[in-house]
Order: sequence, then C-alpha cells, then structure tokens
Amino acid sequence: AKMQWVVVVAALLVATVAALPDVAHQQQTINRLLYKITSPIKSTFTDLKEAAQSWNPKEHTDQCSDGGVALNRLLQELEDHRLLEQHHWFSLFNDRQREEALLLVDVLLHCTSFEGFKNNAAYFRERMNEGEFVYALYAAVTHSHLTQHVVLPPLYEITPHLFTNSEVINKAYAAKMTQTPGNFKLEFTGSPKNPEQRVAYFGEDVGINSHHVHWHLDFPFWWTGDKIDRKGELFFWAHHQLTARYDAERLSNHLSPVDELYWDRPIKDGFAPHTVYKYGGEFPTRPDNKEFDDVEGVARIRDLKVLESRIRDAIALGYIINADGSHTDINNDHGIDVLGDIIESSAYSTNVAYYGALHNQAHRVLGAQADPKHKFNLPPGVMEHFETATRDPAFFRLHKYMDGIFKEHKDKLPPYTEADLLYSNVRITDVEVSELSTYFEDFEFDLSNGLDTTENINEVSVKNHVSRLNHKPFYFNIHAHADHDDKITVRIYITPKHDENNVVLHIDQNRWGTILLDTFWTEVHAGDNEIKRKSSESSVAIPDRVSFPQLIHDADEAVANGAELPHKDTRACGHPQRLLLPKGTHQGLEFWFDVFITSGDDGVHDDLDVNDHGSTHGYCGIHGEKYPDKRPMGFPFDRRIPVLKTFLVPNHHGQTVKIIHH
Repeated sequence: AKMQWVVVVAALLVATVAALPDVAHQQQTINRLLYKITSPIKSTFTDLKEAAQSWNPKEHTDQCSDGGVALNRLLQELEDHRLLEQHHWFSLFNDRQREEALLLVDVLLHCTSFEGFKNNAAYFRERMNEGEFVYALYAAVTHSHLTQHVVLPPLYEITPHLFTNSEVINKAYAAKMTQTPGNFKLEFTGSPKNPEQRVAYFGEDVGINSHHVHWHLDFPFWWTGDKIDRKGELFFWAHHQLTARYDAERLSNHLSPVDELYWDRPIKDGFAPHTVYKYGGEFPTRPDNKEFDDVEGVARIRDLKVLESRIRDAIALGYIINADGSHTDINNDHGIDVLGDIIESSAYSTNVAYYGALHNQAHRVLGAQADPKHKFNLPPGVMEHFETATRDPAFFRLHKYMDGIFKEHKDKLPPYTEADLLYSNVRITDVEVSELSTYFEDFEFDLSNGLDTTENINEVSVKNHVSRLNHKPFYFNIHAHADHDDKITVRIYITPKHDENNVVLHIDQNRWGTILLDTFWTEVHAGDNEIKRKSSESSVAIPDRVSFPQLIHDADEAVANGAELPHKDTRACGHPQRLLLPKGTHQGLEFWFDVFITSGDDGVHDDLDVNDHGSTHGYCGIHGEKYPDKRPMGFPFDRRIPVLKTFLVPNHHGQTVKIIHH
C-alpha cells in the first residue's frame, strides 16, 4: 500500500512539473499576441506567425465546443468585409464595434484546447481591428478555463496612449525616431486655476484606471455565460466605493464633496483630456458650463429622464416590472442586485425594453457632448472608454447621481436592529492602529509597446514617470474577548469625521461615505484574543501589477529553462494597494475607524479563515464563485442609522484616527 501511494505521489509530482512549462508557454503566448499590437506579429514568434499565415480556422471546428458556430459567424463577417478596419479607434460603447469584438470573444471561449485558442487568436489578430482584438483577448483570458493562470499585462503598457498625455506620446515617438532613450515626466491635466486639478492624481492614476477597466472585464454588462453571483450589487458597490474614495480625496484637498449630475443643469466643469488616440485624433474637449444636448443615434435627454423616473417609481413601489408583466420585489437584501442589473443595464436585466440602460447611455451621452450632432466627426470622448473614464471629473458626478438612486432604495429599507448587529460571543476591548500616513512617489511604466516599429529598427528604452499617492504600511491589533471558540467575520471601515467646513457629522450623515478597508475571516478562542492584520493583506486591494517587460522576461526564461513562473497568478481587478488610504492632510485628517465582528457564519465558503481566494473579493468577488460575504455589501452602514445607540453593541468598536500626509 505504501508503494502504491509513493507511485501515485510521484506521478502527481511528475504531472505538476510537466504542467509548469505549459503555464509559462501560455503566458509567453499571450505576451507575444499583445506585443506591438499595431504591428504584424514578429517573425521570431514562429508559431504565431505561422498560425496567422497558414492556419485555416474552418478546418479546425472540431476544436470548438459549439461545433464552430461562433467561428463560422466571425469568418462570414470577415469574408463579407463587414469588420471594422485596422488602424481605427475602438469603443466598447459603440454597438457595432462591441458586437464584432464579442464575436471573437465567443470564438475564443468556445476553444477546447489552448492550441486552438492560440491559433485562432493569432489568425484574427492580423485581420481584425487592433482595439477589438485587445478587448476580446483580455475578456477571453479573464473568463476562459484554459487561461486561469495567465497574468494579463497592465493595459497602460499595452495601449499607453489611453493612459498618457499626448505631450509624452509625442516625446516618446521622437525618442524612438532618434534612437535616444528617454524617461519623460507625465503631468496631470489642467492647471492650478482649476480646483479639480487638486484631485487629478486620483482620477488620472493608472492604477485606478486599470482597476476600473478590469472590473468591467470581470463583470461585463454584455455577459450571458455562467451566472455571475451578485453582479448587479457589485456594480453598485464598486462604483459607490470609488465615489466615496473620491469624496475623501476632495476632503483631503479642502474641496466639497462632488456634486451629482443633473440632466437639466449645465455641466459646470469642463475637461480637456490632453490624450490622443493611436488612430483617430485627439480625445474631444468639453468646455465649462456645457448644457446637455441630445446625442444623435444614442439618446435624447428626455429619454434618460424617463428611464430615471421609471427606476425611481420602481423603488417607491418596492418592485420592478419584468418583461412578462410579473413583479419582482426589491424591498429586501436582494433588491440592490436587481436594481444594479437594470441601472447598468446588464444582460441580466429582466426588462431592458422598459428600464433601458441608464448608466451605459449616460456614459455615451456625456462622452459625445463635444459633438452631439456628429457634425465634426469627432471620435468618442473619455467617458466612452472604461480605460479613460475616471480621468474626467464628470465621471464621479455621474456616479454620484447613480449612487443617489441606489441610496434612495437603501433608505427605504428598515434600519438594522440591535439584534441584527449583535454577536454576543465576542466583546471588543481595544483596537490599536499604527500610524496612518501618506506621501507621493514617482512611478515608472513602459511606453514602447505603443510605438510603431519595424524589425530593422532597434528598440530603445522609452518610459515615463508620474507622481502617485502611496501610504506607509500600517497594521491594526484587535483585542477581543470570546466566550467560546468560533469562526468570526471582521469588517474594517474608515469614515470622514467632519465635512469640508470642519463640522462633525452625525453617523447617519456620513455613513454613505464609509470606505471599506478590509473584510476577512479568522478564529477566536475562549478567553482573550489578539487579531493582527496588515494593510498589505487587505481583501479590497491588489499590489502593483507586474510590468509587461518583466512578464516577457519571466515567461521567456521559464520556457527556455522548463521552469516555473516567478510571479503569482494574481487578478487584475482590485483597488490599488497604495491607494488604500485617502491622502489626508499635513495636520492630520480625522476619520472614524470602525471594527465590526460578526459570526463566521456570514461567510459563504467554509475555508475563508484559511483561504483568501485571491484576496481581492472586497470589490471584485471571487472569480467564478459566490461572493464570500452573505451580508449586504457595505453592512452595516448601507442602511439608515437614526439612533446611534443601536450601533453600541460589544462586537463593534469605533475610534478616531488621523491620516497624515507627508
């Protein structure tokens, strides 16, 4: 029997070692497919070059789980010359362009082997619009069971023109032409005359841009595949937290909270992106005090008001009307999920004909205000790309408006009672929080992948550096007494204590601005317990992404040596770890620091105390699995708190902390 076990273990080890180069090979393949995306596949990438030239997809439909239905549909579009040309801008909000990109997503997700995935991708890379291809490949790698260990390169190094000012891009091209290495300073848009410039470091942060686009890749509004758990609620929660964090940054810079957007009032603050398309000219500029215009072919302002009215009616009535005339009750914990689906609107909306797509249409309308009649044939604005949307302060005004609709629903629900909040097994006796301090630092990223090239021109190092916010590592110790052994759920929040006029806010006034720092599961034992948690362990944040040049180097080395990749296959969806704290002030900005401990039964999965499931579940859930927390997102601050006494349960601890900016 022992010999049999030895043989089995040895076989497993051999299989594991044999699989390691396969993961490395997959990583290398994806890297090479994305390398110099606007240039032909490099001749030294022989397998991809051969597939692009000689692979015949029609002869390999046996490698498609749908028998080649999706493949034949895309090939027919290609043969009929209906696909968008190469060297043209792409926007996911453009219905036809999205349809084409999703045809390729469908092809890749139906591949039954990575070999088929690779060859089909190489074939269509050379024949489809580059923007459509990049989006399709990122979406397919995110959701395909074949590529779950592939680390996607940061988009700001694949298509850097979407994340970088045009001035820097021009300098990068000059450096390439003169074969002179360069590292250029990236300045934020605007000038000191614009108050919004004070918080540009947040909206224009490439980590925030990356988190936003990858959130929408993980939870795409067009998704019709396997059910994504609580997708509508996650739409609310991720964007609610972005808005709350933006308001905290504004408070740190002596600005009032961002005002919501109104369809019948001018857009007070204009925006000049200083960003350029790779092909298609500059991103349009919006002047100050722009009145909303109807956008031809997209939506009329009165139509958006009608959609808003129908959604608010549903909240007031407590139910939505489904397409078949039946009703779905929303006066419950699940209602926010239903509302999220119809407001976005996602493919999960049960009545898109009636409730429309308020969020998606609003993005398009805002993005097109520079040329609403298409008189000047301008390309889409920054609001029409998830990569660039947060650069525009109007993004946060739009989501403050959406957030107000969600709040209207939440405020209709009954407040939590003491019984809802009490976990009688645990009494928190003290919480120690280390220094909370922030600072600015320089960050470099590579621009070379966005520059055209030919194989007879040498590559030169072309980078830029930008100032970004970071914080010193911090930790907290929770001292708690337990009556008996148990698993527990721990939630950590911070909330601004004062408004912009330094007036102390009542808990029911500031609860909607609460920021989640962490949610985790652990064990307590009968008696006194000390629970220590580091900022680097937060379940809402991810560390810096592995750079594209590093991914290329690591994958090539691993393939050449038959070795394991050195980097962990982390998700790209997640708030940047270094932006876990708002900036604060030199004197120290006061926040409430709240700790809630509840029963471990709040966890959906049994192993949450020993398995962090990718550690980014706070805003992004667990990929392919149920959201780990049974409670509503934002619990217990998601509902009205008319009486503070209700919150004074022994398993809750609140204290004042200061965030100091150096």
